[in-house]
Amino acid sequence: MKNSALEVDPKRYGRLLARKLPGVIRTQEENERLIAELEQSERRYEELTPEERKYCELLTVLIEDFEDANYALEGSTSGSRLRSLMEEHGLRQRDLLDVFGSRGIASEVVCGKRAISKAQAKKLAKVFHAPADIFL
Repeated sequence: MKNSALEVDPKRYGRLLARKLPGVIRTQEENERLIAELEQSERRYEELTPEERKYCELLTVLIEDFEDANYALEGSTSGSRLRSLMEEHGLRQRDLLDVFGSRGIASEVVCGKRAISKAQAKKLAKVFHAPADIFL
């Protein structure tokens, strides 16, 4: 027996794709429009159909591909990316104590004296809604 809440109906998904016409992002304006659409969907994530959730996954891949190609953080370190995200979100070290467990570890990571662990990267990914691998 199928669990209809988790199963994607190919016909419904096909109709959704035909209506939305997703494709490779070519401009910053397209990227911004799709980010806004994705953010709007995330605000009502629990209400989304399985087909809409799958479409959001596709949008995420398209956005990440565009941003990886156009905004590569070459030469940056995991610590510098973390500091940049903290600044962008108005966060301080003490705001990340749940991630690092102590002020000392948070300070060492933010200053680049200590590497970010995989577990910490996963927690940071949730905090910043970003892929965990940017912190590794």
